[in-house]
Amino acid sequence: MKTRLIVFVMAIMLMPLAGMAQKNIFDKYSDDPNVTYVNIKPKMFQMIAKVGVDTSDPEAKAFMDMVKSITSFKTIVTDNKDISSDISKWVKSRSSSLEELMEVRDDGSEVKFYVKEGRDADHVEELLIFVNGIDKHMDDKIQINGKERKIETVVVSFTGDIDLNEISKLTDKMNIPAGEHLEKNK
Repeated sequence: MKTRLIVFVMAIMLMPLAGMAQKNIFDKYSDDPNVTYVNIKPKMFQMIAKVGVDTSDPEAKAFMDMVKSITSFKTIVTDNKDISSDISKWVKSRSSSLEELMEVRDDGSEVKFYVKEGRDADHVEELLIFVNGIDKHMDDKIQINGKERKIETVVVSFTGDIDLNEISKLTDKMNIPAGEHLEKNK
């Protein structure tokens, strides 16, 4: 009985640490003024899918089917070096449970695509896009939500039943940095 009590007390004491270890980078920086944070909920994707689209157009129908299959979209954009470093560490630790799909390095910047396998070779449960050092290729700051930023790091996470054959179209329409590389990878 005494052993059970000790184990129970230790478990209670360790719970806050377990919660901190599980906290992902999006939750950590969602309220930070040094980042632009976007989190699109499943309901929004359901609403987008209901928008009047000409379903006789095969490309439009495929796009809408893909949008319906997304359950989460989160992104963080920052120009803060410390946050960029933290994001890089998080991506590195997270990448052990994902498969690297591709990597592009160019003049001090890097783009990495990771996936978590889905139901078949054409589908993934998660697509994680990491772009770092993009500021080296930008001449000017850009306006994001009324703030001027020179983007250092971008991390994007899609979850759902994602068709890799269609995702490049979505990243292109959402103007996600380096999304065009997905299409070239097919």
